[in-house]
Amino acid sequence: MPREFSRIDRIGDQMQRELAQLIQREVKDPRVGMVTVNAVKVSRDLGYADIYVSLLSTEELTEESAEVKESIAVLNKASGFLRGQVGRAMKLRVVPQLRFHFDTLQGYSRKMDSLIREAVGQKPAVDRNEDDDQDDPERNA
Repeated sequence: MPREFSRIDRIGDQMQRELAQLIQREVKDPRVGMVTVNAVKVSRDLGYADIYVSLLSTEELTEESAEVKESIAVLNKASGFLRGQVGRAMKLRVVPQLRFHFDTLQGYSRKMDSLIREAVGQKPAVDRNEDDDQDDPERNA
């Protein structure tokens, strides 16, 4: 029977939790705003871990935004400190190099959502009329 999660997946999940706490509590740089660690992809040989983060902001952020570039640069500069803290917390013999990236998935999903709303309109996907429910014999059974 195959295992549900590989060791690499479990390490990535634990690393995501540890990094989220460490960034929130230990990184004191004011250039790093409210950061959310969305995903961690660890290479099979534990050489690298790509960390995908998003920033909480009032405006729509892209990879080219100055705020995003500055926050990613600060996180990449602090990656040595964070790597040491993660290694101690997780008791790993080999701790991957941390590489931070801006997660563009949220912006993409918002764009797709707006395109769907534009195409379909604001009407609900399923009409729920009470008259229809009374006429449906399967619902009344």
